[in-house]
Amino acid sequence: MNGKNLELISLLERAFQEPLENDLEEIGVVVKISDNICRVYGLLHAMYGELVVFDGGNKGLVLDLDEDFVAIILLDQSIPVVEQEIVRRTKSLFKIPVGDELLGRTIDAIGNPLDGKGPIACKASMPIEALAPEITHRSPVTVPLETGIAVIDGLIPIGRGQRELLIGNRNTGKTSIAIDTILHQKNQNVICIYVSIGHKQSNTVKLIDTLEKHGAMEYTIILVADAQDSALKQFVSAYSGCTIGEHFMHQGKDVLIIYDDLSNHAIAHREISLLLRRPPGREAYPGDIFYIHSRLLERACKLSTLLGGGSLTAIPVIQVQNNDISSYIPTNLISITDGQIILDPDLFNAGVRPAVNVGLSVSRVGGAAQTKAVKKVIGTLKLELAQYEELLAFSQFGSELSKSNQRALDRGARAIELLKQGRHEMLSFVDQTLYLFLLKERYLDEFALDQVRPFVKAFVSYIKKINSTVYTEILTSKELRHEVSEALHKIVQEFSLSFAKSSKTT
Repeated sequence: MNGKNLELISLLERAFQEPLENDLEEIGVVVKISDNICRVYGLLHAMYGELVVFDGGNKGLVLDLDEDFVAIILLDQSIPVVEQEIVRRTKSLFKIPVGDELLGRTIDAIGNPLDGKGPIACKASMPIEALAPEITHRSPVTVPLETGIAVIDGLIPIGRGQRELLIGNRNTGKTSIAIDTILHQKNQNVICIYVSIGHKQSNTVKLIDTLEKHGAMEYTIILVADAQDSALKQFVSAYSGCTIGEHFMHQGKDVLIIYDDLSNHAIAHREISLLLRRPPGREAYPGDIFYIHSRLLERACKLSTLLGGGSLTAIPVIQVQNNDISSYIPTNLISITDGQIILDPDLFNAGVRPAVNVGLSVSRVGGAAQTKAVKKVIGTLKLELAQYEELLAFSQFGSELSKSNQRALDRGARAIELLKQGRHEMLSFVDQTLYLFLLKERYLDEFALDQVRPFVKAFVSYIKKINSTVYTEILTSKELRHEVSEALHKIVQEFSLSFAKSSKTT
């Protein structure tokens, strides 16, 4: 046997010894399609959450794994899928584009632009599902995230890296608080992500218009899964927004993400689960409804300095009916988050804006994430407001009140009046400090209720123009030192006389 034959035999032996599976592509066949869900046979090694491609041009996500079949939900309802169509694995989990290129843009749940400003050339992408940072990778929440809303920053402070639930009935101002919080982050070095889930397109357009008018879109990303989108897009949108925020957090930046709202997110998950024939539980929600929200919100945190010190602050919004915060989804989220801000429809109808129920609202981070200046002047205000609510209910019976109770009612009414804020009327922590200083030191007791807000606004304006050094000292030190407090006492006494004279002349 010559050398050529031996060489040929060795090549054949080597070819037969190499595993043939490396050259094979795993494909599946659509055997059934209904309600935007495909049953596919053949994808035996598919992963949960894997992106698959149909020969007809559509794409889908693997969301159910059976012994012989996988269930795939289509991403695009407009591209038809037929039985016997070939499905191919991508061997990659579903990813969303991330990066600075998204700032100022409006995208859908899978990263496609919706604002008509052309394609988004992101250089990186990340899977929408990720494990929450370990406890050793986190640091305590100590830096405040200012909302510009006095009743929240003063009584229910939010820290960078916290998860604070915003809960209330329909049309009680939840989205307004979210928008004002985004607007207040201007020049605060905070990137904002607003995830709109299940809302009307007209509402989203108004929100984007408001942000553009106030110059907030330059540091904001809008991710939209409106009411017309599929349940899959509404479900995926929250995780997509969280992934975009995590990208900035791992760069050492501070991020605020608002999920508006997770009640629609839960409904979308329930729809998907029922279509997948998963067993329903309480209120027809699947058994993992708690887990889908916990694995989302646990990703919000303050990273340790060794990992860059970035933070992701989550404000999930939840809508309830008839002020029932004890229903299934709200109680789940209350147990997951670090506190809740509850909006009261009775306060809203009484003209109190924002309609925050101070007695029921709580922040489990509390004063640890509050500016020292605000903390010093807040005093026992929350307790006084709770006492005011009790006395107000008692006084409606027509009973005679003691002088001390009358004083408590009068002081509570002034506090409520002071904490009122209109839409887009944000206050810096210095303004809030001056407001609360006047209340704590009882300088507002001598004024009628309708004079409280004009007086405090005029006083803050007076400080900024005439005594700017005091204002700057509080701004830079973030404290209310003794000498500054003494100076404020003198300024208030002088200003009160001039304000009283001007009010009499008018």
